[in-house]
Amino acid sequence: MEGQQTPDGVERRRLRTTAAGLFALVALAATGLVAGPASAAPAAGPCALPRTDAHHSLGLDTWNGAYPKPTRRLDALMVFLSFPDSRPLTAPDALAADYFPATSHFFQRASYGKFSLRPHPRRDWIRMPHPSTAYAIRRDWEPERRAAYLKDALAAADPVVDFSRYDIVYLVADPDAPGVDSDATKVVNFNTPLHADGTPIKRVVTVFERHPPDRNVLAHETGHVFDLPDLYHRPMDGKGDWDTHVGDWDVMGSQFALAPELFGWHKWKLGWLDRRQVHCVGEPGSSRFTLEPLAAAPERGASVGTRLAVVRTGSNTALAIEARGATGNDRGTCTEGVLIYRVRTDAVSGAGPVEVIDTHPSTDACFDRSVYPPLADAPLRVGETFTVPGEDARVEVADRTPTGTWTVRVSVP
Repeated sequence: MEGQQTPDGVERRRLRTTAAGLFALVALAATGLVAGPASAAPAAGPCALPRTDAHHSLGLDTWNGAYPKPTRRLDALMVFLSFPDSRPLTAPDALAADYFPATSHFFQRASYGKFSLRPHPRRDWIRMPHPSTAYAIRRDWEPERRAAYLKDALAAADPVVDFSRYDIVYLVADPDAPGVDSDATKVVNFNTPLHADGTPIKRVVTVFERHPPDRNVLAHETGHVFDLPDLYHRPMDGKGDWDTHVGDWDVMGSQFALAPELFGWHKWKLGWLDRRQVHCVGEPGSSRFTLEPLAAAPERGASVGTRLAVVRTGSNTALAIEARGATGNDRGTCTEGVLIYRVRTDAVSGAGPVEVIDTHPSTDACFDRSVYPPLADAPLRVGETFTVPGEDARVEVADRTPTGTWTVRVSVP
């Protein structure tokens, strides 16, 4: 989940000069987007949709330079915040262990070893100046209260933290403080970067989780740090099902997902897949190809095989096709098969930029475990054929080898 401020928010760095001006700037609260400079991406072929002005657009032609790209090692600071109205019951080391090394392992597997997230948790509590109840922490946080919290947190940490050493900052609140609401965990973006220790602070991750926390919650929030959108659907009245868009098939849809591996399209955007691992179905007719399971690690010394197929359907839309199997981050999956989903690069975060297509609309699966059983059996199995409604693209799963490679045929008019 994300929140936005006017200055915008999740990164780091300490400021010893003009601290008062910095914190006054943080205290201004409003809604905004992270624009950021665009940096050219390598030529990705005709199936790479363009990035639009939508927040967290899934376009691939350029990278939004306001976000760090996870194709190298990134260092993450974890600061633990206590409050005058509560004595912490859990040590910082135990809270850090709730998230690491699990989150680092998630991204190491998802990136095929191309990205390393290295945590730097502090081993002490940093005291906030006001009681936890004074900040009125909650999911739909009042911007003024949230700004006050960030102002106080940065001011308290500034004397003992050199923010310039880190790429990502996690502000972890004492989970047992009476005013802490676990549902308020989110990334806060700043439209106008702040500066501390000579480095711009563009965003911070505010963590309010219980101990132990929700599974994969920090992987989800860290995904926002890399410009990935929320894939869940939030009902207008707060009631109803949140997981109708993608179900269990990506951690950006649900941290509880049974198959939380990032979609192949996300991997392409983040630089973990390139054109050699993406099969573009361009010309009308039939195209036959093989897909390696998306979450499977490549053999030692071998390159990553083809993991994604794409059918472009419009200027900002495409169908994506990938194989999902019980391995890596997907080892707990409910079903295996070839997954089909729609991508829209003009849809903002939370408004359906990805929608999984249910190839078995009359059945459910894993009612006792799935976050959304109607989509738990969405993938096609061997011998099955499905024509995508509204697109006239037909997908057939012809075979699966003993090593898990799927043979797929796609026909387009």
